Amino acid sequence: MSDGPSFDQVDDSSPRDSSTANTPTVNSPSVNSSVEVAPEAVFGLLGTSDINLRTLEELLPADIHVRGNKVTLTGVPADVAASERVLDELLSLIRRGTPLTPDVVRNSVSMLTEGSGESPADVLSLDIISRRGKTIRPKTLNQKKYVDAIDKHTIVFGLGPAGTGKTYLAMAKAVAALQSKQVTRIILTRPAVEAGERLGFLPGTLSEKIDPYLRPLYDALHDMMDPESIPKLMAAGVIEVAPLAYMRGRTLNDAFIILDEAQNTTGEQMKMFLTRLGFGAKIVVTGDVTQVDLPGGAESGLNAAARILEGIDDIHFSRLTSADVVRHRLVADIVDAYGRAEESARVSNSGPLRGNRATRRAGGPRSS
Repeated sequence: MSDGPSFDQVDDSSPRDSSTANTPTVNSPSVNSSVEVAPEAVFGLLGTSDINLRTLEELLPADIHVRGNKVTLTGVPADVAASERVLDELLSLIRRGTPLTPDVVRNSVSMLTEGSGESPADVLSLDIISRRGKTIRPKTLNQKKYVDAIDKHTIVFGLGPAGTGKTYLAMAKAVAALQSKQVTRIILTRPAVEAGERLGFLPGTLSEKIDPYLRPLYDALHDMMDPESIPKLMAAGVIEVAPLAYMRGRTLNDAFIILDEAQNTTGEQMKMFLTRLGFGAKIVVTGDVTQVDLPGGAESGLNAAARILEGIDDIHFSRLTSADVVRHRLVADIVDAYGRAEESARVSNSGPLRGNRATRRAGGPRSS
């Protein structure tokens, strides 16, 4: 970038009043701001087929025009200043080696619009772990706060809907902790709750019956580690993937322990799990309280833990929302739509969405 943007006032009849810069009116003068972008950064800023530029045109409050390596912003002073800051953050991300995508652009604009005080460049360029050219980073401000909480606290609860990176980021932190020798082993566990299927009717041994419940954890491991090394580490006990029932009666020292799908634990199971904590260990519990599969409408152990443990020192609750969904953009819309429907059902105390998912299934029509 140049040493600073140059402003060209378009309407000299109405001098700029700095006291109203943040509250523009129809009488505010329109200004131009020209920004010189380093030639090697132009393609990264605009994106393939100008996809990032089109996203900026949609989101920036000021008009944006690009000619060569010169970017011109046009609008009232407050809008131009806000747009300049977005460009500064995006160019900072490029300098730090973070590829720009439309999602990165949207998240950067969202963070600056919310006025959180956090720099998008600092949030979106935080590297957790890299393997074969792929780097895992938080993609939203709440994800960054979640990752920071894992560093600072012994027990962290990651609560949020599907696609918010709760488990994936926890797995990345676990692998990073193992590689840096902060812990000597990783323990990954989930409750084997029958989500509409019957374990007894699945083919194979008990281990083979349980394996589908643990498959998402294996998949995440293969994204973050050399696949050839995983069986060796599991055989040596350095990595353990097991159902929650296997945790009973143990004390887990010097370990990074992740309990996934914790909304499907009972209160007794959650208490049992949390009290496995040993010296030098860290626990991350993840779950979505809107997807409870416990039979009989039983209260989720995750809900109970959030009520009982809130406010205890060194236990942190990170809450992610649909704004933190990093899957297809429709996932966030789907999450919001179901949330509105379930809230409406709770208010009216009627309708097909009452209770947890297991209760709704039990009360609905059974297929042949």
